[in-house]
Amino acid sequence: MSSLSAGNQNYSTGRRFTLKSVLGKAASYILLTIGGLIMALPFLWMLSTSLKDEGSIFSIPPQWIPSPVMWENYRLLFEKVNMGRGFLNTMMIIVPTIAIGLFVSALSAYGFAKLKFLGRDKLFTVLLATVVIPGTVTMIPAFIMFKNFGWVDSWKPLMIPGMFGAPIVIFFLRQFFMTIPDELEEAARIDGMNPFGIFLKIMVPLGKPAIMTQAVLSFNGSYNDYLGPLIYLNSPEKWTLQLELASLTSYYASEWTYIMAGSVLALLPTLLMFAFLQRYFIEGIALTGIKG
Repeated sequence: MSSLSAGNQNYSTGRRFTLKSVLGKAASYILLTIGGLIMALPFLWMLSTSLKDEGSIFSIPPQWIPSPVMWENYRLLFEKVNMGRGFLNTMMIIVPTIAIGLFVSALSAYGFAKLKFLGRDKLFTVLLATVVIPGTVTMIPAFIMFKNFGWVDSWKPLMIPGMFGAPIVIFFLRQFFMTIPDELEEAARIDGMNPFGIFLKIMVPLGKPAIMTQAVLSFNGSYNDYLGPLIYLNSPEKWTLQLELASLTSYYASEWTYIMAGSVLALLPTLLMFAFLQRYFIEGIALTGIKG
């Protein structure tokens, strides 16, 4: 009799715990759904505005579903600004910059993580100290320097500095490389592989999640950069996509329907890139340790 009552008690306890876990998961999904909708509202409003006519943009109450739907806003956008040229210019600036910059950053991170040399930790501390310097502090000196180089109104100031790597990227990749067992490197050295070969054949393949994560973040930051092109580019034929969209705003009026239509189109490459590289992005964030 006692065993029967004990069994019923265990069943009730297990059922209670199961119900509690189900309710907890349901509450989590509801909160996440609400948070996702809140985060999506600006994007939905941007899409809605891109399909409205000028008279209904600021209507009260707000009109979420356009009536009528102005699909021709997207066609007229290409008549007002050269979106294709802006996108091509942007890609020509950021693709080689990110590719070379990531390689240099990864190579530097490998040196700081695995190689032993005099003053390594002190040099790394100095490198990290540069992260806290605001960009506004170096903006004017950098402009004067690039002007003396004759680089103003060219893509060089937007490309060449980024090709030398970035301290925050080096820090991120260093933390990842430090989680890779030293035994792999020692085995490769016994087989006669030099440090550069170890970097290419062991560190880069194993560090792909972290490297791809930084590729996504670097692409997003460079793709959306507005201040740099605004400072250094004067000729319209060299403008990036962000400058092309900014040309729709003047002192007297802003063509919001076309600005939003252009923003929707400009958002597509970053969404596609994140969709294809999402697995690496999440894995890179999850596996990066804070070590050393």
